[in-house]
Amino acid sequence: MPRPIIQSLSLSQPGITGVVMSSLPLLFKREGLVEKHQLEGVDPSDRYFNRTVLVNRTASGYAAKVMYEALIVEGHSHPTITAAVQELVESMQKLGFSKMRTRANFKGIKYLAEKETWVDYQDPA
Repeated sequence: MPRPIIQSLSLSQPGITGVVMSSLPLLFKREGLVEKHQLEGVDPSDRYFNRTVLVNRTASGYAAKVMYEALIVEGHSHPTITAAVQELVESMQKLGFSKMRTRANFKGIKYLAEKETWVDYQDPA
């Protein structure tokens, strides 16, 4: 994984010496949105769909959320992003969604230019 670029600046105000402030992205500091994944598949009405999955850092890991029409599917916290997205897909499969696949499109604010590999999810038997 590439190392984050850390920019810093020194404050040169009277009475303040040697202070360095970091501009680390929020994704490395606290809870909140860390990745966006693209989700494709077929809905229960047999229509193709494409939605954005939001992956948030939580106090105990990562949780994924997707909105489809009036439906909001939100998972529990997991230790990895992969597990959070997997649970979300499984929840949608239980609702009748099928032929789903995902890929990361954003890590923090960095656009991945659709270069990430698709992850296909097998439909339940």
